Amino acid sequence: MAVHQELAAAVPRSRKSKLKRREYLWGYGMILPLLLGVGVLFIWPVVRTVYLSFTEWGDFGKYHWAGAHNYVKLASDPEIVRALLHTLLNVVLYVPAIVVQATIVAVLLSQPIRGVSLYRTVYFLPAVMMPAAVAMSWRWLLNGDYGLVNAVLKLFSIQGPSWLTDPRTVLLTVVFVAVWSMVGFQAVILIAGIKGIAPSYYEAASIEGAGPLSKFFGITLPLLTPALFFVSVTSLIGALQVFDLIYMMVGTVAIDNADTVVYLFYKQAFVRNDKGYASAIAVVLFALILLLTALQLKIQRKWVHYE
Repeated sequence: MAVHQELAAAVPRSRKSKLKRREYLWGYGMILPLLLGVGVLFIWPVVRTVYLSFTEWGDFGKYHWAGAHNYVKLASDPEIVRALLHTLLNVVLYVPAIVVQATIVAVLLSQPIRGVSLYRTVYFLPAVMMPAAVAMSWRWLLNGDYGLVNAVLKLFSIQGPSWLTDPRTVLLTVVFVAVWSMVGFQAVILIAGIKGIAPSYYEAASIEGAGPLSKFFGITLPLLTPALFFVSVTSLIGALQVFDLIYMMVGTVAIDNADTVVYLFYKQAFVRNDKGYASAIAVVLFALILLLTALQLKIQRKWVHYE
């Protein structure tokens, strides 16, 4: 009798285990394309780049193992020092500017004003434009000889500078265009964060007699910090990887005053055909992004507030 009971109990268990195995197989089958994509498009290129950073390239695409030669060269290369300084300066100028402007735009476009959908669309349009189109449009507008910006300034008897060739203005100009092109995208993210704040907080604050500024600094800003953190991280990574605007806007005359690490990587890999040294530059940039992102993740515990 006991044997029959054990057999009867074993049958459901075996069926359950088969069902679990099927579920696991289905689950692995569903995530397999994603894992393959991550492996082929991310992990393998990273591993390959690290390997190539220890090689030296010659003519006709031939290369050989060079050990740490490229990293020793990096340590004494004035070009990488200059590119790193320009990259960090771009981060310092770009990230605070876009976070502040996106916050202001998001707060204004979250108000129940007439035509708010149109305003949101207008602000978001630059984000969906091709970077090449943005760069070429602003290159024409900011041309020192026949650009529209200097033509308008001339009407007020103001002599405009050569925005994209003057060493004093070229990097600031690139940062301005970068902020202009992405502020709408980041504002949309912050608008979603503002819409996620419960109206009851504002109702309670109104009962207490709080004004608009008190509501913003006491409710909106603290509860918006998770979205602000996301915007700051993505903006930091974007600022460290800036290339297209510099490549399309800045001429060869002033490129030494605006070249970044990614631009230097491009020049070494595709102009000078030194892919080993370019790979070492890419590894340094990757390490810099990881370091600054990890630093942001650590600091965010002190200022990001979750409900």
